[in-house]
Amino acid sequence: MTIDKNKVDHWNRILSIGYELKVTPGRGDGVFSTKSFSIGDIVMVGVIEKTLTANHSHASQVSASLHVQHAGLISKVNHSCNPSCGISVNASGAHDFIAFRDIEQGEEITFDYAMRNYSIDYFPDPCLCGEVTCRVHVNGWKGLSIEKRDEYEGFVAPYLLQMSDKISLAT
Repeated sequence: MTIDKNKVDHWNRILSIGYELKVTPGRGDGVFSTKSFSIGDIVMVGVIEKTLTANHSHASQVSASLHVQHAGLISKVNHSCNPSCGISVNASGAHDFIAFRDIEQGEEITFDYAMRNYSIDYFPDPCLCGEVTCRVHVNGWKGLSIEKRDEYEGFVAPYLLQMSDKISLAT
């Protein structure tokens, strides 16, 4: 899949209204809101830049067997065990970020990587989110508790639910 970089840049300029890239102490870059968002608001619109041959730290799982890289700042959104955003799959198959709770202006935009990836094997270091509810390790959907899965209902990629159902039926 080939993407026209001029179109991506154009959409990134349009879609970036409401957020900006900043340095997060001890965690590299992060994306921060430049305005307030209410629960359920679309915070960032996903655009697929390219299909990947393997899962890696900036990959987004878009089906049981396909990983992609999103264009723009989506790949710079950090993980949190207490995320501000969840995932909604848009018409192109990319991930939109939806406010999981109210987000204040200046707050970091985050999501739980488990909301889009069934398994995560590429984060050897402990989680750096610093939340009171931190799970210590960044893990995928398969590593979440039933309670956390229930909490995320409506804010996760639907193929994760399908994968969970298939595994439950097989056991």
